[in-house]
Amino acid sequence: MNATPTFGRLGDHAVDRRRFLGLIATGAAVVGIPGLLTSCTTAPAPSSTANAAAAGDVIPKYIPVTYIDPDYPSVNGSVPGFESIPAELVQSVKTAPGTGLTLTAMTPLWGTIPPTKGNKYYEAVNGLLGSDIEFQITDGNVYGDKLATVLASAKDVPDWVCVPTWNLPPRFGSEIVENVFQDLTPFLAGDKVTPYPNLANISSDAWKFCVFNGKLYGLPFPGEVITDAIFYRRDVLESLGITPDVKNGQDLIDLAVELTGGNVWGAEDLWNTAAIIHAAPPKWKLDGDKLVHRVESDEYRAALEWNAALFKSGAVHPDAVADQNGEAKSRFQSGKSLIANDGVGGWHEALRDNLAANPSYWQQPFDPFAADGGTPVLWKGNPANIFSFLKKTDDEAKITELLALANVLAAPYGTTEYDTINNGVEGVHYTRGDDGLPVPTELAATELQPTYIFLVDPPISETHVQYPGYVKAASEWKANAAQYATDPLFYAQQIVEPQQYASIGQPFVDLEKDISRGRKSMDDLDAAIETWRSSGGEELRAFYQDILDSQS
Repeated sequence: MNATPTFGRLGDHAVDRRRFLGLIATGAAVVGIPGLLTSCTTAPAPSSTANAAAAGDVIPKYIPVTYIDPDYPSVNGSVPGFESIPAELVQSVKTAPGTGLTLTAMTPLWGTIPPTKGNKYYEAVNGLLGSDIEFQITDGNVYGDKLATVLASAKDVPDWVCVPTWNLPPRFGSEIVENVFQDLTPFLAGDKVTPYPNLANISSDAWKFCVFNGKLYGLPFPGEVITDAIFYRRDVLESLGITPDVKNGQDLIDLAVELTGGNVWGAEDLWNTAAIIHAAPPKWKLDGDKLVHRVESDEYRAALEWNAALFKSGAVHPDAVADQNGEAKSRFQSGKSLIANDGVGGWHEALRDNLAANPSYWQQPFDPFAADGGTPVLWKGNPANIFSFLKKTDDEAKITELLALANVLAAPYGTTEYDTINNGVEGVHYTRGDDGLPVPTELAATELQPTYIFLVDPPISETHVQYPGYVKAASEWKANAAQYATDPLFYAQQIVEPQQYASIGQPFVDLEKDISRGRKSMDDLDAAIETWRSSGGEELRAFYQDILDSQS
């Protein structure tokens, strides 16, 4: 059985949900929304300020492992790319490590919950594990409510629990994590991870994000280094004889204006683009020794002014002007608009959705540029957007076995484990087409849903070989962009904010729309900043200053 990048996580309906998760939890949904950045916070634990300082002492040692060589190696943390399906798979864990236990796991699912009885997919993966994982699956749209209920009673907590970052319940960092979940520091810190080579292959940044109150609790679902891109319809521009040469913010507005005419508009709402090209900080920045919040920063202000200029130019699609952004992707893909923001996962999804009807379809991200034409700054996205936790127990053998199972689930592309977890069983869940690529069976749609990936996941790899030219283009773009990847302040730190500051950033969400569309002015921004400061912003600044001081 060969490794296959075409369905499971990578090619069918499951990919929509997975990339959707990434977009919600990282840049595409969070850039430009200060309120969202504080909306899932809780009261701080007494030791929360020491969390990040201690992270380096408690996380696993990073020991990269390569089972098959990528065609495009990782550069500065970029995603490695594989242009072909390996002829031979490597079984990274030679013997199933489980002892025949039956273990429970709670995970979300954005789709139809698969049957458990007689499920050949579960049988295959559990066979690799040597123990059975019984899933308690909840609709992802209400998963946060279910999670809060389960965590309220320790006896109801399953052996293994997935927790998306946006579903962190109140008091998670201050009370729940230490009382409900297992401290993994004694099992994984430093060289102790060596018995689990696939876990050691996960980046240090992803592990740091799993540290709460100075101890390692979580198992990560790693994310992209660069989460977002600015796309244009290269196929359409080529048909018009236009080769874009965008080196600064004004170039982009000029191009959008040039492309506007008839029933075509140059751009969608490019607020995320504005934040990217102006390097608006995700949350805080240091100006000398002073903490400056995103909304107070010159970069944020300049981004708003740029986006307002774009709207004023008349190049933004009327539906985007009317804030009907739910159809922005379909407008872009149908050619009604020609420049749009999207998460990087949207690139291959667009090819999947459009190539059959339009074989020449191609969207391309602009090479990174800064609004002023200088050196770009691309803030890294969260190193992990979902993590899982093991129920606290005095049975060390059980924890050791669970970690051994996690090591199987973290096997990267090119391994038997990865192939089975993501694609199921050949002849059962897929067959081979004439081109050698797998074709999913009807049973795959019923049985093979993303479940195990929510417990722990390997580092991301670029493996969409079914789209000619895509792996090369995506890998090269990501490698180029990664040279500009920059750690934002407090990067990869689990900082638990006081609950009373959860909503003070919310007014900026509407204000960004109003200023962009000319309904309000920068004077209104100044007033909103003063209200933010007096409504808790200064106290929040002091809270973060204490964290900085504790780490110096």
